[in-house]
Amino acid sequence: MRKFSFLIGLSLFSIFATYAQQIEIPLDTSVVTRHSVNINGKSIDYTAETGTIPLWNEDREPIASLFYTYYTRSGIKNTENRPLVVSFNGGPGSASVWMHIAYTGPRVLKIDEEGFPVQPYGIKENPHSILDVADIVYVNPVNTGYSRPIPNKEGKVDREKFFGVQADIEYLAEWLNTFVTRKNRWLSPKYLIGESYGTTRVSGLALELQNSQWMYLNGVILVSPTEIGLDREGPVEIANRLPYFAAAAWYHEALPQELQSKDLDDLLPEVENYAINELLPVLVKGGFTEASKKQEVAQKMAYYSGISEKVILQNNLEVPFRYFWKELLREKEGYTVGRLDSRYRGLDAKESGDDPDYNSELTSWLHSFTPAINYYLREELNFKTDLKYFMFGPVHPWDRSGNNTGENLRQAMAQNPNLDVMIQSGYFDGATTYFNAKYSMWQLDPSGKMKDRLSFKGYRSGHMMYLRSEDLEKANDDLREFILNTLPGEGEPAKY
Repeated sequence: MRKFSFLIGLSLFSIFATYAQQIEIPLDTSVVTRHSVNINGKSIDYTAETGTIPLWNEDREPIASLFYTYYTRSGIKNTENRPLVVSFNGGPGSASVWMHIAYTGPRVLKIDEEGFPVQPYGIKENPHSILDVADIVYVNPVNTGYSRPIPNKEGKVDREKFFGVQADIEYLAEWLNTFVTRKNRWLSPKYLIGESYGTTRVSGLALELQNSQWMYLNGVILVSPTEIGLDREGPVEIANRLPYFAAAAWYHEALPQELQSKDLDDLLPEVENYAINELLPVLVKGGFTEASKKQEVAQKMAYYSGISEKVILQNNLEVPFRYFWKELLREKEGYTVGRLDSRYRGLDAKESGDDPDYNSELTSWLHSFTPAINYYLREELNFKTDLKYFMFGPVHPWDRSGNNTGENLRQAMAQNPNLDVMIQSGYFDGATTYFNAKYSMWQLDPSGKMKDRLSFKGYRSGHMMYLRSEDLEKANDDLREFILNTLPGEGEPAKY
C-alpha cells in the first residue's frame, strides 16, 4: 500500500511516494542553485535546477517520477531565441550522467588529459561547455539516476509502459511536453542529443515529438550511435569492422611500420576504401571465394588489423570483436584492449582464451563517475535523497522489437526542413564503431536529397570521446557550431 505526505519547501510543494520497503521517492520537487563558469575565457552566470517531475497516465495519475537537471544561463530575458538542448544517455538503463558531468555541462570530472581516473575524485569547471549558447536539460529515464516508477493501487508496476524501444520513446515524449510547458520553452529552438542507446531514443523521439506532441526540432545529435534500426547484417557488418580494427591497432603501434608512420587521418580513408571496394565483394561470395583470393584478402586484413593472417583464416575472414580485443596485444604485451574505448588495456587471468575477462574501459570510468555524480548532486546542487543513484538501473528485459528509429528520424527530417543531424564518433570505439556510424549516415536518406543536412565528426578517442581533453574541446566546439548554424534566420520559413 502506498501513501503520500505533503511537505513545504524545495519548490511549491514536494510529494513523496513511499513503497512498502520505506524508500521515499520524490515525485514533484525542485531545488535551485546559482553558479558561474568560465567558458572560452568568458564568465557565464547560470542557474541549476535539479528535481523530479511526474509522468501522468490518461487518468492524470502519476505513474513515474523522472529526475532531471536543468541549466539555464542567467540574464536571458527572452528565451524564444535561446536554444534548449535535451540530453539523454543510453544503456538502455544508463543514467544521464556521462555527458552531464563529462561533456556538455558546466562541470566535469577530475580526470587526466586522456580520460583516466585520478584521485582524489571530484569535479571542476568545464571551460568548453555549450552553456554559453544553449540551455541544457539532462533527463533520466525510469529506473536510472533517481527516476523511479510509481506502483498502481495494487502495488504493481506496468513494465510494458517503460522498458522497450517504442514504450521508452512514447512516455519520454509525454514527459518532455510537461517539462517544456512548465519551463515555458515552447518558443525556443530545440535540440536532442543522445549517446549510444540514447541515439536510438532520440532518433525515435524526433518523429514522436513532431507527430504526437507537435513539437518540432532544429537538430538531433547522435553521439556514438547504435544501428538505430538500420540493417547492416552479414557481409556489410563484417567488412565494416576493419577500419575500427586498423584504428585500434594503430593506437597500440601494432601495425607494420609503413602504416604506423601514417597519420590516422591518412590511414583510415585507405582502410575504408579497401573494406568497401575490395573486402566486401569477397565476403559476399562466402565459401565460394577462390582459395588464392581468400589467402590474398586474409593477408591484407592482417596488414590493416594488427592480427595474424592465420587467425583471420581460422575465422573465415570474420574475426569477432571480442576475439580481436583479446588477440590484438596477446603476443606483444599480454594485455586485452577495451570494448568501448580500445585505448584502455585490461589484465586477464590467462593470456589464452577467446574474449576478455572484463571491460577494462568501463571499470575505469566507474572509478571517477560514481563518486563524482553522488557528491555533485548532493553537495553542490543540494538535491538530497536516500534513494540510490542508479548508474545502471534494472530495466531488463528490454523489448527491442519494432525498432524503426532510423526510418523515424528520416521521416522527421523529411517533414521538417529545419531539422539537421550531426553524428559524433570516436575512432577507437569498438562497441558502436565510427565506420558503422558513417554507414548509418549514408543509409539514413536513400534519396540523397537531405545529405547536406547530415554531417559526421570523428575524434581520436572512444565511445565517450569527450573524456580526452583535446576532444572535449573539439567536440563541444563542433556542437556549438552545429547549433549556431542550424538556427534559421529571422523570418526564414521552414519550406523546401
